[in-house]
Amino acid sequence: MQTVSSPSSSVNFDMDDWRSGYRSQPNEYAYEIDDIDGTIPADLEGTLFRNGPGLLDIGGYPVHHPFDGDGMITAISIRNGKAQFRNRFIRTEGYVKEQAAGKPLYRGVFGTQKPGGPLANAFDFRLKNIANTNVIYWGNKLLALWEAAEPHRLEPHTLETLGLDYLDGVLKPGDAFSAHPRIDPSCDRTNQQPCLVNFGVKTGLSSTIILYEFDPKGRLVHTYRHNIPGFAFLHDFAITPNYCIFFQNPVSFNPLPYLAGTKGAAECIQFNDKQPTRAFIIPRDGTSPMHTIDVQPCFVFHHANAFEVDGKLYLDSVCYQEFPDLKGAENYLEADFSRIPEGQLWRFELDLTANTSQAQCLIERGCEFPDLNPNHVGHPYRYLYIGVAHRPQGNAPLQAILKRDLTTGQEEIWSFAPRGFAGEPIFVPRPDAMAEDDGWILNLFYNAERRCSELAILDAQKITQGPIATLKLPHHVPYGLHGDFTQNLTVDF
Repeated sequence: MQTVSSPSSSVNFDMDDWRSGYRSQPNEYAYEIDDIDGTIPADLEGTLFRNGPGLLDIGGYPVHHPFDGDGMITAISIRNGKAQFRNRFIRTEGYVKEQAAGKPLYRGVFGTQKPGGPLANAFDFRLKNIANTNVIYWGNKLLALWEAAEPHRLEPHTLETLGLDYLDGVLKPGDAFSAHPRIDPSCDRTNQQPCLVNFGVKTGLSSTIILYEFDPKGRLVHTYRHNIPGFAFLHDFAITPNYCIFFQNPVSFNPLPYLAGTKGAAECIQFNDKQPTRAFIIPRDGTSPMHTIDVQPCFVFHHANAFEVDGKLYLDSVCYQEFPDLKGAENYLEADFSRIPEGQLWRFELDLTANTSQAQCLIERGCEFPDLNPNHVGHPYRYLYIGVAHRPQGNAPLQAILKRDLTTGQEEIWSFAPRGFAGEPIFVPRPDAMAEDDGWILNLFYNAERRCSELAILDAQKITQGPIATLKLPHHVPYGLHGDFTQNLTVDF
């Protein structure tokens, strides 16, 4: 394996720099970005939508974990070499009520508690739909997603919250709709047009996975469900033309601290490294039986891609040796990275005939947020882009972007260190591109030196050359989660 332009491991990040990116951004802006280093490619056109926690406190009460923060959409629209910016909070029911009250009124899944101690939190099981995880434009709808509840629909030009969206009656009140939909680039049910595939989970002593497939106009074309044994923590999944693949992490749920009001629900998850992780392979025809294959114990938030070759399934996933919680830290700002396991990219070979699995580590460097050319989702692919730590060993914040050639093993890296902190890389294909890696990588990163965020645009074929354009915002956007680039939509703010 060859690594091109590997950054020096002697450069390290500063914890105060990293922490400074976790400040609330209470302001909402709309303006043309006029501070640009380099030149925006003339043929790059569309809108980058990003979602993540915009508020890390409620009326001065800090959240215990950023995953509990209220969702805020960031939109950067690019056309004719110019860019416009807008951000806006999603006006969920909980956000509106808490802003009016000036204090937390709901418990957070990841440990945020209402003021008043255990007595104020015990037996309060109300969930606040924080709509903070992902955003996608599909069927002429802009949807903010949070995996435990219904999506919120937004007006694409103004980002105004239009309310909960039940997808034309597909969902019922309270139904979950995952924050990690997959887009099949060519689906039989949509006459070889793209198809959005997503799922919801009803969990308990046994769990039910409900799968949905939608055509480009947002119409439901297929739905099916499967029951799986035990408690299911399913954040993401992968697809191929014939299958949906889920990993059931080897975890259990102890409800007592949650019932007693001392911990959030996610803090009650217990990882068992003596049990295998279980792959559930669900045929997309909706009728064939599900396959179940055990793999090595690991915890997975995100999958990169899956594909089929010669009757076998291959799945690339970011794996942790155990559940990556805060390891006793008082809150996320005091996290000790040396105690928290880093994510690594693994490839799993799943033999459906023999019911066996093999695994190989592809990227040892700490990594998260994988992406690829969307035209290769569910199919064999050569190039993967992923956020990585600057240092080659050990856990640390994501500060760099790594391009992995899955055929040759070559790796190319661009790092924002020491004072830049990377977000999720987004691959945008160049119009009429022939090569898989012909396009751009968009990365909204935090520049601790300026205490502001910046959008880096890199040539996906030459990431070691650094950004061809850097759009400098006059303010920060708190570290985000996921997003989507929509090439067929540009907006004037």
